[in-house]
Amino acid sequence: MKKPCPVQIVLAHEDDHNFELDEEALEQILLQEHIRDLNIVVVSVAGAFRKGKSFLLDFMLRYMYNKDHQSWIGGNNEPLTGFTWRGGCERETTGIQVWNEVFVIDRPDGTKVYNLSQNIQEDDLQHLQLFTEYGRLAMEEIYQKPFQTLMFLIRDWSYPYEHSYGLEGGKQFLEKRLQVKQNQHEELQNVRKHIHNCFSNLGCFLLPHPGLKVATNPSFDGRLKDIDEDFKRELRNLVPLLLAPENLVEKEISGSKVTCRDLVEYFKAYIKIYQGEELPHPKSMLQATAEANNLAAVAGAREIYCRNMEQVCGGDKPYIAPSDLERKHLDLKEVAIKQFRSIKKMGGDDFCRRYQDQLEAEIEETYANFIKHNDGKNIFYAARTPATLFAVMFAMYIISGLTGFIGLNSIAVLCNLVMGLALTSLCTWAYVKYSGEFREIGTMIDQLAETLWEQRSPRKVFSKLFEVTRRRMVHRALSSAQRQRLPSNNNKKKN
Repeated sequence: MKKPCPVQIVLAHEDDHNFELDEEALEQILLQEHIRDLNIVVVSVAGAFRKGKSFLLDFMLRYMYNKDHQSWIGGNNEPLTGFTWRGGCERETTGIQVWNEVFVIDRPDGTKVYNLSQNIQEDDLQHLQLFTEYGRLAMEEIYQKPFQTLMFLIRDWSYPYEHSYGLEGGKQFLEKRLQVKQNQHEELQNVRKHIHNCFSNLGCFLLPHPGLKVATNPSFDGRLKDIDEDFKRELRNLVPLLLAPENLVEKEISGSKVTCRDLVEYFKAYIKIYQGEELPHPKSMLQATAEANNLAAVAGAREIYCRNMEQVCGGDKPYIAPSDLERKHLDLKEVAIKQFRSIKKMGGDDFCRRYQDQLEAEIEETYANFIKHNDGKNIFYAARTPATLFAVMFAMYIISGLTGFIGLNSIAVLCNLVMGLALTSLCTWAYVKYSGEFREIGTMIDQLAETLWEQRSPRKVFSKLFEVTRRRMVHRALSSAQRQRLPSNNNKKKN
């Protein structure tokens, strides 16, 4: 991995309103061997542009790199770096960016920060309506709250005399904002009910304005000396509230903990439905979640099978008898299938059965590769191609000599031609193995030799060839005897 920096994993194309997932960039981050099977922390900051999301994220990074120090927030003259940000009215970040270094801590998380400015408006709540509708559908299937923690972050809070800065004042304000009232429109009532029902934990934090120097100085680069004391004090409370290990909860979907490897599958599934100008229907989101949920279960079960098979016949393991390998394969396949079935999944039995069939097919394909790998450790298997070619050459040499001796020159010439082709193939095979070039030709020669070995073993080849030669010799001898007897018979008739 390159040095720590933000990486764009979802690109937003404004011309056609499509989103594109950079799968390679995402996999480079989340599929690193030392983290891919760890339960994942997802702390995301969402909101409209020019609301200070990157500015907040960079202070979160400071905490993650210095959380064991009281002065994690940095020095007064230290510029703020990390995610790119700037002042002004033009947007700086589009799509989805992530930090390319995954922090490994004692306890992971599933927190979202919804970043708002000055107040919570009705349209801010309605932005969440798609997800609360999805949550309502999901609850019908999994019978538990589909989302974990949602924190409303109100920036530039201007009414501390009504509700004080911080978490407690934010809690009071949020309770008032999410109250369901009789005179509200039914849609407004529903979105409030769904927010309460869909999230396990709801919170709100009121953050003061960072100060006029931040807002009006075009050369502001994040130095603490230019930020108001009230903002810095509340920032010291907010960031640990989100990121301290004791405050974090492992990310879960459908009641199952999500690993780094699983999250890749969820990204791939969700990006398909966020294409085009219209938002996806909640049912399509539910379907995508069920698909990703099952694919993640398939990937996890297959990984267990592969890891266990590596212990049986991996790179540093000796050759194992094919019958023993097959027995191990069947046992470990059953373990993988039980693991797949034990994971909570969405979609119903018929839907999940389709993915179990996919798992079994992938395991059989992987098993075929393990067979080839194991056979490659067998010295006799490795020598199969040269042995087969040498056997063909030897057989052709013997038969050519015998058929030439008894006068079957056409067969002798044919045998010599086959012997020459076998010798050329043997020399070519040896060169390919030595140089590593023309591997396609080497593979073809191996396949031909394997076919001869399996379909016509050397014993069968020799038996067949000698049987043909014997018959030809007998036929030749009988013909000669008959020609020798003909004159004596004619003499007897004359006498």
